[in-house]
Amino acid sequence: MRQGARERNRHRLLAGLETILSGTAAVLLCALLSLVLLNVTLRYIFQSGFIGAEDLGIWLHLALISVAAPLSLSGPLSMRFDVGLRLLPRRGQVVAQAMADGVSLVAALTLIVGARETIAMLGGISPTLGLPEWLRFALIGTGGVLLLTVLILRRLAEEKRLSLLASLALGACLYGAATHLDLSGSWPPSAFLAIIAGIGLLVSAPLSHAFLAAASLSLAFGSSLPEPAVVASAVNGMSKFLLLAIPFFLLAGGLLTASGAAERLVHFAATLVGHRRAGLAQTVLLTSVIFSGASGSSVANAAFGASTFQPQLVKNGYPPAQAGAIIAASSVLDNVIPPSIAFLLLAAATNLSVGSLLAGGFVAGGLMAVCLAVAIHFSVKARPEGRPASGKERLTAALSALPAFGLGVIVVAGIRFGVVTTTEAAALAAAYTLILALAARLSSTSLISAFRQAATEAGAIGLLIGSAGPFAFLLAVDDVAGLISDAVNAFGHHPALVLLMANLVLLVAGLVLDIGAAILLLGPILLPVAVSAGLDPIHFGVILVVNLMIHGLTPPLGMLIFVVSGVTRVPAADLFRAVLPYLAALLVALGILCVATLLI
Repeated sequence: MRQGARERNRHRLLAGLETILSGTAAVLLCALLSLVLLNVTLRYIFQSGFIGAEDLGIWLHLALISVAAPLSLSGPLSMRFDVGLRLLPRRGQVVAQAMADGVSLVAALTLIVGARETIAMLGGISPTLGLPEWLRFALIGTGGVLLLTVLILRRLAEEKRLSLLASLALGACLYGAATHLDLSGSWPPSAFLAIIAGIGLLVSAPLSHAFLAAASLSLAFGSSLPEPAVVASAVNGMSKFLLLAIPFFLLAGGLLTASGAAERLVHFAATLVGHRRAGLAQTVLLTSVIFSGASGSSVANAAFGASTFQPQLVKNGYPPAQAGAIIAASSVLDNVIPPSIAFLLLAAATNLSVGSLLAGGFVAGGLMAVCLAVAIHFSVKARPEGRPASGKERLTAALSALPAFGLGVIVVAGIRFGVVTTTEAAALAAAYTLILALAARLSSTSLISAFRQAATEAGAIGLLIGSAGPFAFLLAVDDVAGLISDAVNAFGHHPALVLLMANLVLLVAGLVLDIGAAILLLGPILLPVAVSAGLDPIHFGVILVVNLMIHGLTPPLGMLIFVVSGVTRVPAADLFRAVLPYLAALLVALGILCVATLLI
């Protein structure tokens, strides 16, 4: 009886903390949105501006990441590689989880201690905000404390005290050993960082935690990055005004779905292609093409499509695995057709023009959609569903979906014609969908839930971006870019050979790296190689994103497959087999893009 009461108290404490964190993150997201919209209004209506708006936005974004990232310890946002874990016996899974928690502990300690030491050394005042610079690092240190707290409370609530003690002991030992051992050898420190991060992934540690822990532990192998430098590199990676567009785009997608505008997009797509062979599957594809202009997130569209279309596809005779595979493959388009979070990450990592990348994404996304449509036509045996819609029905559906189309116009036209920055366009998109939600009389509970979800997702993505910073720094110190360049150029300087080798590097890296991490790490390395071979940087950037997005469908990571599997309960192994025809279609699209790049 007493034991049950203690367990309930732990669950209530954990739930209360998570509610506070998600609520705080939602408030910070609201403040960010208000700040950017206010600055846009001041500039375009009153020809003035808010001094320090960008810096304040960056600081608020850091605060959002710090309070929201600890909430992504589980679920798709944790970006865990858990395929191998599922194959282990029960006892092996327990051991692996304790090791994964040990990795998370090292990551938390790295943030806490690194931030504390940085604060002790850092002075100065922000010239635009008048606030001490150490506050930025205090935010990240607080994030480490919250991460450690949430981890401990979750394991206690799950009645895993022995596993928790083992993980705490393991993490403390590893963390302490890294500062006292000297295991440096002939291998570069970045290689050890990659190996340690790989081990962390194999035991199913969150990807961002594995990167941070590896950056800290690689100090024992000759790394030139002490903990303060690790934290400073992570903070610098997250301190870009462009990255504020990510939570705004996520919020826009969530509000579009919650307001019902997304369902009207689905109905419009159904009136166009629903009566054709494999019409319902083609509707899924066309909806992804249209919806991509709203969400910019493949994960968001995969979750939406799995919950919306899977039951209808199965009801109309599609095998469950094939239905899920079509949804996952169609969701690839959302990070290619603008607005695209993947292109935002690439632009942040390489300083390429966001507008030019988005324009290239239109062409690439259209080609990929055509190839997928052909693959669906020949692979689906289900009969046409329904009758052809009349012209009046299509017009009515188009008018109903028209407000949702306005979102794409705001984003793409605003960025492409230089009316607003990418971040401002994303904020306007979020404000536009908020107006749609209010017009649809969305309940306050649903509105708050959309803000909470977007903030939590943005926190997980932001921590991943920051955790890739130390890895990228060590890759630069060890001249990995030069090594890859030499390896690629060893096969000749012809653009075709360079493009072939770059694609092979991306195809291999995408098997073991999260898409976002691969963009952040490999974009700055491969782009100079491509440019030196005479390839257009924008065209190559589009190819890079398309190549890596395809890995949302490939084992062992296959994020889109696992999202669909989690929603539909179809085994991931079945989905990986069923997605092969659509994976082949996307590879054909990639090949056509490469040939076109060489011919232009």
